[in-house]
Formats: sequence, structure tokens, C-alpha cells
Amino acid sequence: MTSAGYDYREIDDVIHGRVRLSIMAYLSGAGVADFNELKAKVGGTDGNLSVHIRKLEEAGYVKVEKTFAGRKPQTRCQLTAAGRRAWIAYIERMEALMRPKAAE
Repeated sequence: MTSAGYDYREIDDVIHGRVRLSIMAYLSGAGVADFNELKAKVGGTDGNLSVHIRKLEEAGYVKVEKTFAGRKPQTRCQLTAAGRRAWIAYIERMEALMRPKAAE
């Protein structure tokens, strides 16, 4: 039986993936980042990064804006309010896992 605050099953699987975790962490500090900036920080291929951004977008955690600068496509990402709440909850859950309460 797990003690309160130590239930690993409550970790947000959408965020917990390594690439998505990196995207969320970077956006939480940067505010807004374009695709190439995220790619430079997170790594991976264009396709791989796109899949992870899409998953975060579908969860409502990231807002994606696609525009053009001349003929060049521009993709900018930022955390939504729900994404920021989910990020804070994720951090709090991880902190709780690192400081488990003794079983009573």
C-alpha cells in the first residue's frame, strides 16, 4: 500500500516522457520559444520533436502558433495556463516522491 503523497501512479504521463519533460521545463522558463530554439535545447529530429509538441498541445499544455515570415514557416510554442498548472503539479508530485512519509 502506498502512503499519501508517495503514489507514483499520479505522475502525469503526458509530461513524464523525457522529450516532453524537456519541452515543458524549457518553456516554463523561456515563456515562448520557436521550434528551432526548442530543437536546439531538446535535441532530436524535426519529426520526433513535432510528435511530442503535438501530444502536449492535444493535452492542452502547450499552445502552438504557426505563422510565416515571408515564405518561411515559423512555429512558436508556449505553455498554456493549464500547462503551467500541470507543470507545477508534476514538480510537486516528484518532490513528494523524493520525500515519502513514513508508513503509519
